[in-house]
Amino acid sequence: MLLFRANNTKRNSLECLKCPTAAAHDVLTRTTSSALKGAIQLGIGYTVGNLTSKPDRDVLMQDFYVVESVFLPSEGSNLTPAHHYPDFRFKTYAPLAFRYFRDLFGIKPDDYLYSLVNEPLIELVNPGASGSLFYLTSDDEFIIKTVQHKEAKFLQRLLPGYYMNLNQNPRTLLPKFYGLYCIQSGGINIRLVVMNNVLPRSVKMHYKYDLKGSTYKRRASRKEREKACPTYKDLDFQDMHNGLYFDAETYNNLMKTLQRDCRVLESFKIMDYSLLLGVHVLDQSHRDLGDSGQAGGDGRRPVGQRVLYSTAMESIQGDGRAAEALTTDDTMGGIPARTHKDEKLFIFLGIIDILQSYRFIKKLEHSWKALVYDGDSVSVHRPGFYASRFLKFMSTQVFRKTQCKLGGGTGKQCVTWCMHNAAGFLKERSILPAPLHSDTSTPYATFLSPSELVSGSELYDRIAPIFLLHQ
Repeated sequence: MLLFRANNTKRNSLECLKCPTAAAHDVLTRTTSSALKGAIQLGIGYTVGNLTSKPDRDVLMQDFYVVESVFLPSEGSNLTPAHHYPDFRFKTYAPLAFRYFRDLFGIKPDDYLYSLVNEPLIELVNPGASGSLFYLTSDDEFIIKTVQHKEAKFLQRLLPGYYMNLNQNPRTLLPKFYGLYCIQSGGINIRLVVMNNVLPRSVKMHYKYDLKGSTYKRRASRKEREKACPTYKDLDFQDMHNGLYFDAETYNNLMKTLQRDCRVLESFKIMDYSLLLGVHVLDQSHRDLGDSGQAGGDGRRPVGQRVLYSTAMESIQGDGRAAEALTTDDTMGGIPARTHKDEKLFIFLGIIDILQSYRFIKKLEHSWKALVYDGDSVSVHRPGFYASRFLKFMSTQVFRKTQCKLGGGTGKQCVTWCMHNAAGFLKERSILPAPLHSDTSTPYATFLSPSELVSGSELYDRIAPIFLLHQ
């Protein structure tokens, strides 16, 4: 089985992504996975390596529309290495603009190459019905996804505004795109986008959801439920959970981030996006550890983080002090939360599938569905309504504020009360910094003045999120 259709195949038999749903899926399902992965790594390795010779400079408007192309024959050339795959051409879209995006997130060229090229890519089971292929780098940092021609074109048009948005605020739950490429061979185009990985493989996701805020056909199919790690939908979430509870500060930061991101998507007339939500249950993970001697995921420890703002906690709004108080080792990169039954959770999330514009075909689809079903319940909708419904569902059905059961009040009031009455807890776990009193046998609460535990103080901001995590 060949990587690409042979060169003597008639071009009009398959124009790949010009008729993407049937054609691309047909080609890709007959593609040798290892050969395609090898060609991807060879092309990215060559183009990123070649980009390092170009000096750093400000990104110009024309940089967003540049397409660089290199031909890689199997026998090699003066510029390219020999390889064992059919001849192919590798295109790189907006290389300087994407280099800026990678720099913004602290991704060094050597680290980017190491992640994408050094180890074999891991093919993932497609979680959706798009027909796309998904590859994960061995260090869990990056996802490579095949996209349709119209999606790649839309991303190109989106880049200038995307650049402006990231420049103003890198803390976002929107997809972080690091590269856009295309492999051409035998008249076939396979377009690829490199982006951040929302759900780390090193952490077991006990529940996984694709949430849109709509109800029409928003329940996982029987076939999906039979999978080892099914992706549930909106109605499933309402059946299985009575909301996910956060302290007030985290809840407010999360909703602030979602609101801002939805405004950005609405401004670009984008709809039909989803919130990909992974839930790691600590108590269940501990039970698994007791039963099997191994906790969650694939048994690997998370590698050192190389990408800025790549974890869920780092991606939400706020001054960053609460996120900094929790290390990746504390939370495995997730956001601490609880169920209504007080089970401890880590939440991993990100907005996905944003390359859908509300153009004529989507307007037609909504009009047809609205005639048959409740127009407000279908997923395809005008961007403004879609964003409002999405945010309402997230803020009322999915995410909720923790109500303090001990000292009364919510959020910081609860934490302040708990910390004033938890000297033994703080001392036992050595959570506080070095004692501020020479007598180390004295409980912390006896030498911490009330002013040092006032909401907003430096010590408070260091302690509060850790206390909520461990209480």
